[in-house]
Order: sequence, then C-alpha cells, then structure tokens
Amino acid sequence: MIDPLPADAPVLLVDDSPLPAGLDSRLREQLTFIVEIDRLKTVLRASPLAAADRRENDAEHSWHLAMMVPLLAEYADRPIDVGHTVQLVLVHDLVEVYAGDTPLYDAAARAGQEAREQAAADRLFALLPTDQGTRLRALWDEFEARATPEAMFAKALDRLQPVLLNWMAAGGTWRTYGATAAEVLHRTSAIGEASATLGTALRTIVTEAEQRGWTRTP
Repeated sequence: MIDPLPADAPVLLVDDSPLPAGLDSRLREQLTFIVEIDRLKTVLRASPLAAADRRENDAEHSWHLAMMVPLLAEYADRPIDVGHTVQLVLVHDLVEVYAGDTPLYDAAARAGQEAREQAAADRLFALLPTDQGTRLRALWDEFEARATPEAMFAKALDRLQPVLLNWMAAGGTWRTYGATAAEVLHRTSAIGEASATLGTALRTIVTEAEQRGWTRTP
C-alpha cells in the first residue's frame, strides 16, 4: 500500500504545467480530471503480475476488470448491462489516487479505509463539471453499495482477478499475509453471491491451492 495523498493536498498534476488559458472552462475541468487520474498508474497493489516479476498497479487492475466483464458476463446469476458494469469497474478504484490501495488481507490497513476513500471521492469527483462529477460519484457509490446486479457482478470480478494472479504466483498475497483457505473464501465471498458458476470455480481453485500449500494451514 502506498501512503495516501492527503485529501486536502492543494497541488494538482496540471499545476506543474498549467493548461492553456484559452481553453473552454468545461473542457479545462475535464482535462484536469483526466490528467489527475494519471496518478492511478502509480498506485501499486499487493497482487503480483502473471506476466512479469512486479506488482500490478491500479490502472492495470481496472483495465483487466474491464476486459473480464464482457468475457464473463454470461455467468452472472442475474442479467447485467455489460456497458454499465464496465463503467463501474473503470471508476471503482479511482479514489485510490488519493486514498491509496488497501490490501484485502491486511487487517491493519483496512482500519479507516471507508473514511479515507469517502474523503478522496469528495475531492476527486469535484474536479469535474458538476453533471459528470455527480455521474461518476454515483457509479462509485453504486459499486460500493453492491445494491444492483451490475455492482454485485463488478465486485465479484474485483475479487476474482486477484485470485487468478495469486494462483499464477503460487500463492502470491495469500502467502504474503498468511491467509488460510477459509479466510480467502470469506474475503472473496462476493464472487459466489453474484455468480454460482464463478463461486464454484473459486472453491475449486482455493481447494487446490490449499492442497499445494499455497495458503496457511490453520
């Protein structure tokens, strides 16, 4: 987890190279936001990459989820709007540009997570024109609440993707944080809540990982 940027930090990335004064004010706000979320590429997650010996960043994670949505949508227990679900996964981690990433199996890091992320959302989405800021904030809130089929499935994929990376790394963060198979299943229960098929696949993967010694023995 990186140290989160304070929610009241005054400096935006564009302040280092201000945009031309002649830009339309709405476009200026949109471009300022687009530049600011470039920070997402610097936020490292705990998960290791499958294709390289390094950790993934938040932007890579969000892209991976956006690809998973249309590929795995057929396994959602309830019909979902694929386009809307893609929007949810693209927005869901944006607040981490200020709040930092919180590893799933790090109990200490989870303390205060909600407050950090709410403060970050207040600051980040306010950079956009009001209509777009309200829209993106609503998407983020929807993902967090998991009250729609789309949000439930988006959360399921957010939990499934690290499982695949941990499998490819012979345990990955399960080993790092000493997670048992039961803890992994508990922390990833959102998968089965949105998709019986993916929930069964999860249990198969975790059971095999436990047999291989990739999770901690209770």
